[in-house]
Amino acid sequence: MGKHHKDDMLHAENIEKGSHVSNAPADKNTPAVLVLADGKVFRGRGFGATGTTLGEAVFTTAMTGYQETLTDPSYHRQIIVATPPQIGNTGWNDEDSESRDGRIWAAGYVIRDLSRAPSNWRSKRTLVDEMVAQGLIGIRQIDTRALVRHIRDHGSIAAGIFSGDDAAKPVDELVEIVRAQPSMAGANLSEEVTAGETYVIEPEGEPTATVVAYDLGIKANTPRELAKRGAKVVVVPANTPYPQVKKDHDPDGVFISNGPGDPATADAMVQVAKNALDDGMPLFGICFGNQILGRALGLNTYKMRFGHRGINVPVKDHVTGTIYITAQNHGFALEGTAGESFDTPWGPARVTHTCLNDDTVEGVALESGMAFSVQYHPESAAGPHDAHNLFDDFMALMDRAGSIDNQEGQN
Repeated sequence: MGKHHKDDMLHAENIEKGSHVSNAPADKNTPAVLVLADGKVFRGRGFGATGTTLGEAVFTTAMTGYQETLTDPSYHRQIIVATPPQIGNTGWNDEDSESRDGRIWAAGYVIRDLSRAPSNWRSKRTLVDEMVAQGLIGIRQIDTRALVRHIRDHGSIAAGIFSGDDAAKPVDELVEIVRAQPSMAGANLSEEVTAGETYVIEPEGEPTATVVAYDLGIKANTPRELAKRGAKVVVVPANTPYPQVKKDHDPDGVFISNGPGDPATADAMVQVAKNALDDGMPLFGICFGNQILGRALGLNTYKMRFGHRGINVPVKDHVTGTIYITAQNHGFALEGTAGESFDTPWGPARVTHTCLNDDTVEGVALESGMAFSVQYHPESAAGPHDAHNLFDDFMALMDRAGSIDNQEGQN
């Protein structure tokens, strides 16, 4: 096993009180039941670890990339429902995890059919092997189409997977356990997934800029995309005060990452964004970072009915008219309308991007260009590479800002 397969890395450490993982892995006949807070019950077979896990049931439409999905820290405290009919085909490798240490952050996994054997040249072990090693509880052989329709019609909902002996408990008792878990609305989760200490991703080739990246649940591919473009990326824990960052690292730009939880609770990070804007610091945000910048600019956030989770979501850039196919994973969004302009203490700003499926705000920016963010994931992993140019835009912004600073210093 690799460095991320440690005995002390049981998934039970990361799920809510009331969850537990037994020592016995599921076999082909292990009973399991998925229970929703509204009393809806789906019975199937367990896979992975056995026991009880609680979280918010959400669905993803991605046909590929289950390893990236399960290890994305943004899925902390969420039970993922896969819409593709078969999962596990490509096994598990040591390269595609999106958490820094390969940790699975999802609370549980719900699928239709489990592939009998993986077939991929990079596969090192099976999905089930990894789930057992990390204590992830799953349920298979349920009607995921009916479940997805239910979530689509009624919204993301508190849920629990009960596998093995726990599946035999009375349904009324299981429903009460599910209902007792904390709501995702009002959940402050970034501190639970952020790095415990600062670390550095060195640039590929000669360094051209220093970026401080705030880790609210950062995906591993994001600093890699910046490093490919010559940025030295200093990843700092969530809520690190901006003055400390400025003093310790003297960055050319600040990046605010994706992450789980309710952005309405992230007051400390909103203050970081405001401090950076006051300082004239180039600022770029993705996903949760988009909501943070939006709040700093004066917009409100809200919890979506069932959110956007998948790798084929169309987004329109209202500045250029370009339409991107994007990877997304969010259950909260900013209030606003396509192309809307509004005043801020740092000059006029506008809603730059919206989703073509439902008009959800997908990006905001200062009209000066000094700060911009998107709700989707330009780093992909998994997903299309349509929006990789945003990393180029951020590098160009830092270069322009540095040139202006140098000219002012000479004057």
